[in-house]
Amino acid sequence: MKKVIVTLIVLIIVVQANLSIAASKKDLEDQQDQIDDKIDETEEKIKELEAQKSETLKEVENLITQISEYETEIDNLQEEIDVLQSQIDTAEKSIKEKEAQYVKEKGLLDERLLTMCENGDTKYLDVLLGSTSIIDFISKYNTITELVESDIQLLESIDQQKKEIEGEKAKLESDKKELDIAQASLEAKQAELKTAKSNKDKQVKKLSAEEKEAQKELEKFEKDKKEIAEELKRIAEEEEKNNSNNIAGKPSSSGYIFPVQGLGKSNINNKTYPSYAGHTGVDVNINVIGKKVVAVKDGTVEISRAIPGSIKNYDSNGNVIGSYSSYGEYVVINHHDGTMTLYGHMKPGSRTVSAGQKVKQGQVIGTVGNTGNCKPRPTASNPTQGTHLHFEVRIKGLPVNPIPYLP
Repeated sequence: MKKVIVTLIVLIIVVQANLSIAASKKDLEDQQDQIDDKIDETEEKIKELEAQKSETLKEVENLITQISEYETEIDNLQEEIDVLQSQIDTAEKSIKEKEAQYVKEKGLLDERLLTMCENGDTKYLDVLLGSTSIIDFISKYNTITELVESDIQLLESIDQQKKEIEGEKAKLESDKKELDIAQASLEAKQAELKTAKSNKDKQVKKLSAEEKEAQKELEKFEKDKKEIAEELKRIAEEEEKNNSNNIAGKPSSSGYIFPVQGLGKSNINNKTYPSYAGHTGVDVNINVIGKKVVAVKDGTVEISRAIPGSIKNYDSNGNVIGSYSSYGEYVVINHHDGTMTLYGHMKPGSRTVSAGQKVKQGQVIGTVGNTGNCKPRPTASNPTQGTHLHFEVRIKGLPVNPIPYLP
């Protein structure tokens, strides 16, 4: 009996111990589940924060592009205002001069009419009848005819001057109204620019250090693009002014070839224009590694340069072989038909042409690369990442849709 009681006690202790272990295990599993839930929750929060950062950076990028567009529009409006103001100043001066001439000639006409009224129409007849010979008669007749014709010409001149003055005054009023509209547009754009800059500054404060670097690179890119556009605009204006080519200033989309040797439109992933806000060209980015870039048409190289910056390029061993920004290594060709073409992000040291050089259609000018502001950017472990040709067509320095120019 004593042994049975001892056995029962042992069994009770074992059962309680097992129950306790089971309870402890269940608690531990519950705790593990709670920890896992917290981990999942934390990871979700991290993902949300990363997404928010990405959205913030996207917002900053959009604002930077918007600011650049506003600044370009403001520059164009200011140029339009300057031209209109110059036209108005010239018109006002011309009107004053013509009004002075009009007053002078009208005074002469009034004086002639008054003389004719006072002397009567018989004055000319008396002169003719007083002739002493046929030669004298003919001479006096010619003189009188010239006087009459002079009076008629004076009348016609005064009438023409009056019409011209009225026309110039009407044009002047039209220019003044146009000037008012342009100035109002300028003020509106300046207000929009101020708002965009304020919003950008607020968003920039939310960026990480890495994202701020990306933001600075984009701002530099926009600045470089604007400077390049101004440079090409100046070149186009000079060419048009010099009229060195009979068809200068009359752009045509005919006669161009594809800018990457052996490829075509099927090697462009996104054929919409612009493919994203602020994108001023089209990217040839399918099966392009090692491919040669060629001139799409005969022309003259206006620019062949590399834009330095902090975006690194690497060789196949992961060694840095150059640091770039914006278009990286790029070339601009003037085709003297009103268009220029830009070839950006070419491989380090691959440019084969220099400024001022004449090039033929199909001539190799470089190799497709990923220098400058490419997305995604190259890394030491993936040096060819982001390889593509950024191709632009520009008219008077400003980018247009390049797709219609590509065969």
